[in-house]
Amino acid sequence: MAEIWKMMISMRALALSLFLGVTLSLVFPGPAYCEPDAYAPQVSQDDRGPALSAIAAIVYDQHTGQILLSKNPQLQSPIASITKLMTAVVLMDAGVDMKERITITREDVDYLRGTRSRLPVGAVYTREQLLNMALIASENRAAHALGRTAFASGEGEFVAAMNRKARQLGMLNTIYVDPTGLDSTNRSTAEDLVKLVNHAYLNYPEIRRIASTGEYNLGFQRVVLRSHSHRRHHHASRRVCYRQVAFNNTNRLTREGEWEIGLSKTGFINEAGHCLVMQARIAQREVIIVLLDTPGKSNRIGDATRIKQWLEGKFQVRSLS
Repeated sequence: MAEIWKMMISMRALALSLFLGVTLSLVFPGPAYCEPDAYAPQVSQDDRGPALSAIAAIVYDQHTGQILLSKNPQLQSPIASITKLMTAVVLMDAGVDMKERITITREDVDYLRGTRSRLPVGAVYTREQLLNMALIASENRAAHALGRTAFASGEGEFVAAMNRKARQLGMLNTIYVDPTGLDSTNRSTAEDLVKLVNHAYLNYPEIRRIASTGEYNLGFQRVVLRSHSHRRHHHASRRVCYRQVAFNNTNRLTREGEWEIGLSKTGFINEAGHCLVMQARIAQREVIIVLLDTPGKSNRIGDATRIKQWLEGKFQVRSLS
């Protein structure tokens, strides 16, 4: 009889336990399980970043304002033709007629470094054509002609406007002395150049369109060919013909399909090394990459590629499949 009584007490206790469990689960529900976001970025465990050959570098997330990677961000150094990006910004701010025809003069010829140009003295181009050649092909004569003719007072007023714009953007460690970047006194930092690239990308659709283009075609242009005879007392003969003139972007990544580039500019003089600024979409993030003073043209491309691979690994896209 005692065993039967114990069994009844045990069954009552079990029933009471089940009742209380169900009741408490209704009153105090536990944490619900949610299906994970199919496109949530998964952060990798390695946040150290890739090894870069550039002396100074920054990778900046435009959406969050976060610096994802930095190396000597406040080191001031020559920036070479990265200067031309500010030249383009000041030109757009000036509101000049982009269809006006500008003649290349001897003032536009570089005597400091003796760089080559495909724009002969006396040739005439529209400002729009000059801007395309300055940003895409980094044509120094084109950039100088733009700076020389934008304001009535000439190049000096234009350079002053470049420095004023830098101050407005908070580029406190930047100085400009000419619109081409050939003078090594044009100096900036990776931190400052992020501000310039971000401003240019967000506010100047024409600069964005030009600076992300892989090539630029001027169409057929008049070309004078000179041939010299080996005969004594014979003068050089001239022949006029028309050739298609095209320029490739100095950043070959603009012509490679695996990159989504929204803005790009390269630069090189001996003092600056090989430089690159670029806005791109990588791993579903809008980022700005700045690379200053890399030891070779291929090294700046290698650095950019390593950054892209690192970001793709850092922010892997997860699917439900």
